[in-house]
Amino acid sequence: MTRRYAAIDLGASSGRVVVGTVGDGLLELEEVHRFWNGPVRLPEGYRWDVLHLWREILVGLRKAGEAGPIISVGIDSWAIDHGLLDRDGALLGDPWHHRDARTDGLAEKLQAAIPAEELYAINGLQHLPFTTVYQVMASQASASWSAVDQLLLVPDLLAYWLTGVRGAERTNASTTGLLDATTGGWSPRVLDAIGAPASLLPPLREPGQVVGPLLPAVQQETGLGPDVVVTTVGSHDTASAVVGVPADGDGWAYIACGTWALAGVELDAPVLTEASRAANFTNEGGVDGTVRYLRNVMGLWVLSETLRTWELQGRGVGLLDVLAEAEAVPAGGPVVDIDDPSLLPPGDMPSRIEALCVDGGLPVPASQAGLVRCILDSLAAAFARTIAEASALSGRAVDVVHLVGGGSQNQLLCRLTAEATGLPVLAGPVEATALGNVLVQARAHGDLAGSLDDLRALVRATHDLVRYDPS
Repeated sequence: MTRRYAAIDLGASSGRVVVGTVGDGLLELEEVHRFWNGPVRLPEGYRWDVLHLWREILVGLRKAGEAGPIISVGIDSWAIDHGLLDRDGALLGDPWHHRDARTDGLAEKLQAAIPAEELYAINGLQHLPFTTVYQVMASQASASWSAVDQLLLVPDLLAYWLTGVRGAERTNASTTGLLDATTGGWSPRVLDAIGAPASLLPPLREPGQVVGPLLPAVQQETGLGPDVVVTTVGSHDTASAVVGVPADGDGWAYIACGTWALAGVELDAPVLTEASRAANFTNEGGVDGTVRYLRNVMGLWVLSETLRTWELQGRGVGLLDVLAEAEAVPAGGPVVDIDDPSLLPPGDMPSRIEALCVDGGLPVPASQAGLVRCILDSLAAAFARTIAEASALSGRAVDVVHLVGGGSQNQLLCRLTAEATGLPVLAGPVEATALGNVLVQARAHGDLAGSLDDLRALVRATHDLVRYDPS
């Protein structure tokens, strides 16, 4: 017997609805609907078009149901960004995009109230200037703040619209800077420091918890029946991706590589040492109480924004063509800090890469292929540095790297990562996030059983991996 689950998987550049079929030794995915996602620039700044996402999700759920019965729906997305609701439960404007500059300088303001060392001991998070806590501080300066009743992260907002039930799934909540990494609850200390009421944050819930059935209006829009429920998964997409890592044993690191790349190890407890804070590592929640000990790396955003800039300049190139040309560029070219803050916002990425080369006394790439090679060499170097530090700071030995997500299709990046780390890289599955989403749902509804090791064994048995060895 097989049963089907719908995964709503929202990335920073696209979204899709995927149907997962689960049975004895069976784990298959079918993408039934894909749609664009990305920042929308309004006069006041960058926003997410969440109503567009909602409309496309309903279309995708209808397509999922037309292909056969659905047991449950799970939602994952990028972290940090959120919607603000008024006392009637209505959304007060499209969610802000984390690449907007409105949070500039607010980290320093919070650290005047809670020193950086104390803040890290509370939330265990790396410094990112756009974390949810800083976005809340920015929103407090707006005219609409007096109407705000509650904050819902993007997957929780969508689950609320599907079911009418509010809550905060823990893996995503752990990225906000508002959660206490030791107690597992919302932090009164941080809320007090920013002057936000405890009522701003909804009750926490765990992955694998049934939220509720679809609202009648949603049933009508999608054609799905009253027996279909929404089930929480690792709603931070990296939490779901780590579930879908086909690892065996303990000696592995992961790189979940897409628009952002997140590299680290899976632990049983957070690392809250001063050395960890100084290295800018984060302790985020994982499924089954695990900790995703990692650091954000700028990811393929730099490459995609470079290609977009060239297209706007009338110098557009095909991704596969320029990657093939970059493969032929000799090794030993310039390597820049791919996490430099100048690479965070949208804009002329090639000029910024060239400026970093000049500032670092490095040769400026003379061709488009050379600049792409610089980006990929720099990403691989950042991956190697991050994994080595994660291993040293956590005490977790690493003998293999699993690279999952869209980046696993970039053969040059995978090869360069193996060379930079000196470790074998196992690439795939591309769909690790959707797989993790489906696996947690299926286990919650009794179609699978066991630990994360058991779920990962099913991924290994049903999906091919590509191995890259360092030369």
